[in-house]
Amino acid sequence: MFDAGVCRSCTAMGRDLAEQLAAKHAAAVAAVPMVPVDGWAPPFAGAGAGYRNRAKLVVAGSLQHPTLGILDEDGRGVDLTRCGLYEPALAASFGALRQFVTRAAIEPYDVPARRGELKYLLVTVSPDGALMVRFVLRSTEALARVAKHLPWLHEALGSLVVASVNIQPVHAAVLEGEREVVLTPASTLAMRVGGVTLHLPPRSFFQTNTAVAAELYRQAAVWADGLAPTNVADLYCGVGGFAAHLAAPGRHVVGVETSAAAVAAARTSAPGATFVTGDAAEHVRGLTAVPDLVVVNPPRRGLGDLAAWLQSSTVPHVLYSSCHLPSLVADLAAMPALNPVRARVLDMFPQTAHAEVLVLLARQ
Repeated sequence: MFDAGVCRSCTAMGRDLAEQLAAKHAAAVAAVPMVPVDGWAPPFAGAGAGYRNRAKLVVAGSLQHPTLGILDEDGRGVDLTRCGLYEPALAASFGALRQFVTRAAIEPYDVPARRGELKYLLVTVSPDGALMVRFVLRSTEALARVAKHLPWLHEALGSLVVASVNIQPVHAAVLEGEREVVLTPASTLAMRVGGVTLHLPPRSFFQTNTAVAAELYRQAAVWADGLAPTNVADLYCGVGGFAAHLAAPGRHVVGVETSAAAVAAARTSAPGATFVTGDAAEHVRGLTAVPDLVVVNPPRRGLGDLAAWLQSSTVPHVLYSSCHLPSLVADLAAMPALNPVRARVLDMFPQTAHAEVLVLLARQ
């Protein structure tokens, strides 16, 4: 795809993987110079191809010849089903999904004409090869047809576990809407990650690279165990990845997440922890006891008001996982009382300039 000039999203494609990793490590060291030289753990990388566990496919083209991929500058479909970054089991599902669009007569959404129904196919694969497929529709017009033909898709994809329809009526570059209709008995996808099984509901966040996510959680647990905290707050906890790996006898872990569905899944994933639905900044302002360790894995924009609370609090240690160096740098500048003492680059996104950076902060 890259060599043919069809897709240029992976800006580092063609560059040696070791060079990519070294460049990401050097960029992180330069951005966070407060970490001692011996505080940087060796960077971690998984496979350079076949690593993506999730596909966000724009559906375009015609009913008889749908394209699954992206849109060009004119809003027309560009098929990317041959992209080498998808996990093999994920890529193997695309042919049946393309046939399903035609069989169920779900007209692909034509962006320039503002006509059609099917906007996206969102497909996730577990380490065991199980699939979750979500159809993002403009309206409920095709909902009955999706449900009617779902038995065919189950037969074509024996690994299909969760199927749902998401309704996104707005003509805008918005991936999904608020309404989700689950069409299968199972409503979550089981993801084995580093000895822990997490449960993903349709509208939940999960790291795109399962192998690197496992190392991220393992590293966080090792650093946390070295601190021996008894009271941990996992903010922006999602489906409970960090909480599940940090939970231990004698340690009270509380996860906070705005999504009620993610919280419900986290309770299944990490029964040894406690989870609450709410805003992270509001939750910490209501605390009567300060945690020994706060874990944050914020959205790309960073911590926002939470950085000021952490700065003014007496929290002794913070584990900060970031996918966006500029946000991390800005948040660290807003928390000068918390000194970065350890860090590690994890190559969550090979073939791009992006990486995950895990930083351990200690109050001075």
